[in-house]
Amino acid sequence: MHSLAAGPDCCGGLGNLDFRQADLCVMTRLLGYVDPSDPRFVAAVLAIAFNPLFWNVAALLPPSPPLSPLVCVCVMLCVYDVSDVARWEHKTRKLSRAFRSPHLACYTLGGAILLLNVLRSHCFMQAMLSQPRMQSLDNPTAYRAGLALLGVGSVFVLSSFLALGFTGTFLGDYFGIFKEARVTSFPFNILDNPMYWGSTANYLGWAIMHASPTGLLLTAVVALIYVVAILYEEPFTAEVYRQKASQACKRS
Repeated sequence: MHSLAAGPDCCGGLGNLDFRQADLCVMTRLLGYVDPSDPRFVAAVLAIAFNPLFWNVAALLPPSPPLSPLVCVCVMLCVYDVSDVARWEHKTRKLSRAFRSPHLACYTLGGAILLLNVLRSHCFMQAMLSQPRMQSLDNPTAYRAGLALLGVGSVFVLSSFLALGFTGTFLGDYFGIFKEARVTSFPFNILDNPMYWGSTANYLGWAIMHASPTGLLLTAVVALIYVVAILYEEPFTAEVYRQKASQACKRS
């Protein structure tokens, strides 16, 4: 979920954070509340890593099995990752031909991404509820702070979706579906990748509202995964738009 359509970033979101300056004492304290061997914690970490980091890791191109289009998408998402499928589609347009429409193919992939988001949130919540609460966070002030973060994050996520539309949010440019002009309205006039950082704020809000050290640790994993995902995603997206501009120049 991205957009090259964003305008210049005034603060860079969390992408400008230097994680080397993190307070390791705080991390050590959090780990004292967390059981990393808990299957629900492991499942949450795996779900976070798969969604969206694996969307943006280059890998082998998926095959083209003789199945229905919907089954093909499901099989490829299980074996490969979302970005592999999208990049393969950008190179071959086979999904667009299988669905007889690039829009329908993009909608199907977007639906799969939404289901993965639901799975990730479920695993996150189950991991939080299965592990101890932190007494210092279990108070009304912290709860209100978490609720405020959840509200801000939701605004960023929803406003990003409204600004980009479904295809703009869910890799539509990889299907050859481009926006008419760059999106520079809110929230893209505040920071880059507002959907990613809005989602991170949502998870942080949940963690604080539940006074959950496990939730705080998993939120740090979410932020780190997003930073790495952006490093993979943005160069490829920039290349897609460079090719589009080059083709437009040739036509003119």
